[in-house]
Amino acid sequence: MHAFSDQVKTYYFEDDGEIPNNTLPLLVYPGVLNEYIDQMDEIFLQKGWHSTWIGSVFTHHHYHSTAHEVLGVLSGEATIQFGGQCGRKLEVTPGDVLIIPAGVGHKQLHGSKDFLVVGAYPDGQFKDMRTGDSKERPEVLHNIKEVPLPSTDPVFGDDLVFLPFWSE
Repeated sequence: MHAFSDQVKTYYFEDDGEIPNNTLPLLVYPGVLNEYIDQMDEIFLQKGWHSTWIGSVFTHHHYHSTAHEVLGVLSGEATIQFGGQCGRKLEVTPGDVLIIPAGVGHKQLHGSKDFLVVGAYPDGQFKDMRTGDSKERPEVLHNIKEVPLPSTDPVFGDDLVFLPFWSE
């Protein structure tokens, strides 16, 4: 097991009837990239996570049913709610990395003016945008079950730090 594993924080979310969430936990690597903030997008790309983007987190509940997602906090601070309306509110700061399983809802509640993240997705996975519409449920529940585990860790590459937490 990787030395960093004991610092990983896990959060589980139940299907709330609107946001399906996942049996896999949200993973937080607190401050793991503090010294590499300016290279987060490059690190994610080098570790096999693609389609990087830089921006904020939407201020409405949403999730992706066809891809897992990584968010790395570049600047500022924010409160993000995970898991839907009754989910957990987490404070995030620069250097934090969050690995969000497919289906886990997320929404920015508050953010500083300079709050920015870099996001990415495992190679071979492409995000969709879902909001909890009841008409989507049969399709998204099927999609979430079909999303494979990433082949690399977005921070540690072939050293799959996330794997013990995502092994069912």
